[in-house]
Amino acid sequence: MSLETARRVLEIEAKTLSELVERLDENFVRAVEILYVCRGRVVVAGLGKSGLIGQKISATLSSTGTPSFFLHPSEALHGDLGRLVRHDVLVALSYSGETAELLQLLDTVKRLAIPLISLTGNRNSTLALASDAVLDVGIRQEACPLGLAPTASTTAMLAMGDALAMALREARLRRSGLRCAPSGRGARLQVASRRGRHAHRGSDSARRASHAHARRDL
Repeated sequence: MSLETARRVLEIEAKTLSELVERLDENFVRAVEILYVCRGRVVVAGLGKSGLIGQKISATLSSTGTPSFFLHPSEALHGDLGRLVRHDVLVALSYSGETAELLQLLDTVKRLAIPLISLTGNRNSTLALASDAVLDVGIRQEACPLGLAPTASTTAMLAMGDALAMALREARLRRSGLRCAPSGRGARLQVASRRGRHAHRGSDSARRASHAHARRDL
């Protein structure tokens, strides 16, 4: 019985990820572009299980060269909202798109002209309609037998976050190489990247041209 349950859970979640691939569109491209040109930090926010997934996404962004931190929506409403400043980008996670604590941040986001990227299962939600880019993580069913515990939905959010971080990382690699893995395999790749840059280093104008080329490749 336990093996049957395990297979069913994995099949549901694998199908969920396969369906996400079919839904990737210009919103994803727009989200990567927003993050690429961000001059501040990428602030990730979410509540409950979405918040836990948000913490992992933020950690992945930080470890791959994008300054990021997690902002708990409830703490933001009790004094921490000041951590969100102009030039930041907010990535908000809410499957329903109607999480009250997140929606209460929207006035500040709008006032500071902070770009908003949402990961939600409801493209017509208040959060989605307020967003500059909407990443659809809607699912057909949860893997939970009762359909209650977030399982497939959190897997979809986590995978979409990984896709976003890796697409952004690929864009940055064209420009600057690996810089944020101080040991292990990442460090060896970093050394190789630096050697390549030293071997091909040109004038300031050449480097600016290379940066512009990487931007066009997004």
